[in-house]
Amino acid sequence: MIITSKHLHRKFTPAPLPSIAEDVLEGFSRTPKSLPPKLLYDAAGSALFEQITCLPEYYPTRTEAGILTAHAEEICSHLRRNVSVSELGAGTATKTRILLRSLVQRQCGVNYFPLDVSDAALKLAKDEVESELGTVKVHPQVGDFDNLTFLEHQTPPRLVLYIGSSIGNLENDEAIALLQNIARNLSTGDKLLLGADLVKDAEVMHAAYDDDAGVTASFNKNLLVRINRELGGHFDPESFCHISFWNEAESRIELHLESACRQSVRIDALDMTLQFDQGERIHTENSYKYTVEHLENLLRSGGFRVEHTWTDPDSWFAVSLGVIT
Repeated sequence: MIITSKHLHRKFTPAPLPSIAEDVLEGFSRTPKSLPPKLLYDAAGSALFEQITCLPEYYPTRTEAGILTAHAEEICSHLRRNVSVSELGAGTATKTRILLRSLVQRQCGVNYFPLDVSDAALKLAKDEVESELGTVKVHPQVGDFDNLTFLEHQTPPRLVLYIGSSIGNLENDEAIALLQNIARNLSTGDKLLLGADLVKDAEVMHAAYDDDAGVTASFNKNLLVRINRELGGHFDPESFCHISFWNEAESRIELHLESACRQSVRIDALDMTLQFDQGERIHTENSYKYTVEHLENLLRSGGFRVEHTWTDPDSWFAVSLGVIT
């Protein structure tokens, strides 16, 4: 082959960075360091979270499922016929099937649009929901909450599910902004079912995020494993400790990763070397806990009129139905 000037001056196009690069760069440029909780939910993280939901310490999933089971028919009675169902942060849609079972008894079929950042979780949800409920057609939506236009393209009436207390991962202004964004993509009469964890005994809440089996610790540290895999990071996950605690002043459980020693960590794709002091933390997640009044105020601030709120007998968890007026 004859090498010409054309070959010598060919422009080099670098490979695009993985989608998490911007969030990681921004988070590690902050003081103190922090990362958005959505990064916890790659395929491995989503699988670990499914394990967490089955742990004896982790009350939110079974408590919310109990509310949905006890009140599914009543919830569905508030919905118009031929409603389509969308869900934000659907995961494997385990709890959602409780409502879908009641809905298919009221209408011939249901179009279900689950949104999640984990393609693996959505594939599992589609397979299991369509296998169990033959009249439910699943339309997976891979992505985060930045783009909710898929809601707008559905034919009313519409029900949006935002359950699992995922709203607790957001700051108050972020939660209101998200609810307002949902409302903008809906029409008069469309509804939102919002599930949120309520304030209770601090020891009960803390145990849910620091289980004896260490699954939550593995879930938290998996964030470092993901950075290693996708961005050429050189984290040793075992040199970080999983930290969780109840911040009463902010009404939230906080999750952190704490450096066990003074260390430097290179991230090749970002051309970045991080310095950690012993005891320095990376803030990875918040889980806000609410009162029923606060939850209903959130819905109103987001553009919804509250129709009804259901709680469990111990008032550990609440599920509220809001409507666009």
